[in-house]
Amino acid sequence: MPQLEAASKGGKRRRNRGFNSTSPRELVIRYVLLLLVLAISIGPFLWQLSTALKSPSEDIYGASSGLIPQNPTGDNFGRVNDAIPVLKYIGNSVIVAALVVFGNIIGCTMAGFALARLKFRGRNLVIGLILATMVLPGEATIIAQYVTVKQLGFADTLLGVALPGMLGMINVLLMWNAFRGIPEEIDQAAIVDGANVWQRIRYIGFPAVKGSLAIVVIFAFIGAWDDFLWPLIVLTTPDNFTLTIGLQYLKGTFSNDPRLIAAGAMIAFIPIAIVFIAVQRWFFRGVGEGAVKG
Repeated sequence: MPQLEAASKGGKRRRNRGFNSTSPRELVIRYVLLLLVLAISIGPFLWQLSTALKSPSEDIYGASSGLIPQNPTGDNFGRVNDAIPVLKYIGNSVIVAALVVFGNIIGCTMAGFALARLKFRGRNLVIGLILATMVLPGEATIIAQYVTVKQLGFADTLLGVALPGMLGMINVLLMWNAFRGIPEEIDQAAIVDGANVWQRIRYIGFPAVKGSLAIVVIFAFIGAWDDFLWPLIVLTTPDNFTLTIGLQYLKGTFSNDPRLIAAGAMIAFIPIAIVFIAVQRWFFRGVGEGAVKG
């Protein structure tokens, strides 16, 4: 009996340690894996930033090159501005990104609310068609998009660049799933009180899906800001170029300066970081959003 009691106590201690605590070995493995993931994800960015801050006299690819610049300088960013009208290109990219973000906020919110809350014939068919469009790669429809934009008279315009991305199907599904998490009893109570559809979206829908809306904003902004192929096809006038196209002028025909290219990449990264920092509070809330929290 004493042996059985000791064995049962040892088993309880092992079970409690497995569920409620972590052994030192497991902690070491977790931190090693976290450091490995951090090095893979942050390492290239730090190297690019280091290259952008290095002076022309410093080695970049040789054995003597290091992550920390020996003589850090910000002249490379000024040289980027001298090589291309970077402020003009940034302004064009901001206009395109603003149109895409605004279109996704309005269009995807209304479409998601309609699919989740409004009862109409063919709703399941519409959801199936949305899922079907996500199967096709963007390159498969890019010719049809260009023909449509050209026939509308938006070729070589910033509106033509933004138009195809102003309603993303993945964003519609995100908002549809977010609105599905709102209890139907709340909508029914609002209908009894005389609220119409727009009032339900404004006072019930929007406050409950801020997290998912932040995800839509980030996805839409990054997609519009980093897009290269579509603006390259639509735009022909240099004054209308976005930043991703304009940065290609930093690569010369006979010589390339990696410092300028790295500085241009850092300039393109700054707005993305600003947007993410601005909405990160709602972004992490939206990852697990699915119900009204009160």
